[in-house]
Amino acid sequence: MSIAESQALAVAETVPYRREIPRSWRIAKRITDIIVSLVVLTVLFPVLLLAMAAIVLVSPGSPIFMQERVGENGRRFKMFKLRTMIDGAHLMLDDVRHLNEVDGPVFKVRNDPRLHLLGPLLRRTSLDEVPNFVNVLLGDMSIVGPRPPLPEEVEHYDVRATVRLTIKPGITCLWQISGRSNISFDQWVELDRRYIETWTPWGDLLLMLRTIPAVLRGDGAH
Repeated sequence: MSIAESQALAVAETVPYRREIPRSWRIAKRITDIIVSLVVLTVLFPVLLLAMAAIVLVSPGSPIFMQERVGENGRRFKMFKLRTMIDGAHLMLDDVRHLNEVDGPVFKVRNDPRLHLLGPLLRRTSLDEVPNFVNVLLGDMSIVGPRPPLPEEVEHYDVRATVRLTIKPGITCLWQISGRSNISFDQWVELDRRYIETWTPWGDLLLMLRTIPAVLRGDGAH
């Protein structure tokens, strides 16, 4: 384990509250994750191929972007996404940091100048997040859970925010259906805490269904 991973795990272990989850619920969640992920990837595979080809046409470089994220108990993993920015955009973060439109340790900007031609469309439709389902199959993520943070974001977490690291991160969550980037970081953390303290297998299914209209509306998707 690297020093950075040890630090992230130490942060996660400072969380004062850990909910006891029935083993049957964990099994049901994992089975649901696998089945839904296989269905989504199978159905959307042709769309993914077209999107990847289009990305290569408008912006040289790999159409798949891999980024290190922090998961359950501070474990780091590579998250897969469709690339929405020009190749090497992560190296330009300091140049655009002043454009940040949200509070807290996260960085989000509506009209990021690093986006390539198809970037806004991919984000608005959430197509860029479809490769996350591969992470679900690998066991790094779940379909429902807090969005996985960047390591540099976790470095600025207080004890209240570190509760987000006590379960697997997810593709969708209460934040995803509540306006996403249109709400504050404190509200985001509170929504994640509410989910962690109250989730059930059937509640996850309902949240998945509520995600569909939220994605179609594209509220806060940038």
